Amino acid sequence: MLPDEPPQPSASVAAPAALVEAAPAAERPERMNRSAVLWVALAIFAQESVWNFYDAQVPAQLRQFVSSATVIGLIMGLDTGLGVIVQPWTGLISDRLARSRTGRWPIVVAGACVAAVPFALIPWATGLPMLMLCIFAFGLTANSFKGVTETLVSDYVAPQQRGRAQGFVKAGVSLTIIVSALISLLVVDHSLKAAFAIPPVLMVVMVALSYCFLGRRHPTALRREDTGTGTGADTDTDQADPFSSPWAVLKDLVREPSRARLLLMAGIFCFAGMWAALRSLTTPYGTEVLGMTRGAAGGIALPGAIAFLVCVVPLAYLSHRLGELRMIRYGIALFVAGLLVGFAEPAPAFTAASVAIASIGYAVFSVNGLVALWGLAPNNRVLGAYTGLYTVASASGMALGPALLGATVDLTGWRYMFLNAAVLGAVTFAVFTLVARRAGRPLAAAS
Repeated sequence: MLPDEPPQPSASVAAPAALVEAAPAAERPERMNRSAVLWVALAIFAQESVWNFYDAQVPAQLRQFVSSATVIGLIMGLDTGLGVIVQPWTGLISDRLARSRTGRWPIVVAGACVAAVPFALIPWATGLPMLMLCIFAFGLTANSFKGVTETLVSDYVAPQQRGRAQGFVKAGVSLTIIVSALISLLVVDHSLKAAFAIPPVLMVVMVALSYCFLGRRHPTALRREDTGTGTGADTDTDQADPFSSPWAVLKDLVREPSRARLLLMAGIFCFAGMWAALRSLTTPYGTEVLGMTRGAAGGIALPGAIAFLVCVVPLAYLSHRLGELRMIRYGIALFVAGLLVGFAEPAPAFTAASVAIASIGYAVFSVNGLVALWGLAPNNRVLGAYTGLYTVASASGMALGPALLGATVDLTGWRYMFLNAAVLGAVTFAVFTLVARRAGRPLAAAS
């Protein structure tokens, strides 16, 4: 397992990643705080419900004023660009608040309340300028607390239990697609304004409930870290913080001798990009190669969604025993194997099975990617900033991955899409293998 930082004094904040390793998971008796995980998962579920509905319905809203699909795509990518700029800064600010009595909660609660307003106003926009103002305001404010909410896991869950906690969180997040679909199905055609009001109201209520149950526990969680359950470097509260800005964090990331953190960021970029590419291009693959209708081709992803939901929690428990980096490599191998199944037999049943296998492989990464990056962070005081860096890497990959795979399709044809994706997945496997070697972690199971 990957702990939060090296078992060295805080003076070694820039120590090689190989020093991060601690005792095997099986030797650590502390149990996961399940109630804390439940409330953190509820807060993350709340914000992801809003984002899923945003992605599903805002393009249709833009169609009233913009006819170009390219322009709509660029506008929908605006939130990704804002996240790249905003999240590392707010993550670093939240790290400074993490050891206060209120913790990161002021950013989460205030951000949810403010972001709810422009989101609810989207269907009220009577022209493109007003709609763009709502979209920009929502993207800016929602990104300001998105990564901070995800970092809450590190405040209430011990380092060796964070992989398990992420499993439950990701299972909850996968349900937001269902919630968004139900709101679209049951409410949108009857009242668009009511449909856009439901997700932000749910977000504010759920975040408020999470704060009521967890905000008061933050001093207890803080004392746990200060009394040694956390990592050694954080017990020295008098040391000056060397990470006073995102630039300092980035400088440390680049200058770290083993380059393990930088390579892990590259791996996150690659895997997130391949997953986004597979999701984006499977439907046109079904129509072009399999001769399916648009609706039937869109349903190819359903077995994968079910497989992700069923497997994500067991995979988190397995990762607890085997270690994050090892499990990520297994997940990439499974992802590539699934793609090869789809390439071997271009038939709807085989393609659906291919996507399901690949989804299980992605579930492994989804559980472990952020936890692995936390484990390589120089100390506990920059976990929020590193969550922002994770988002930057994954969002950038998701933005560029479909274009990269699409370029290979233009060169080889749709029939070879799954094979092309498998080749790119093999490159990702090589990156994570190098990460494991640079980090100095044995790939054998913890015992």
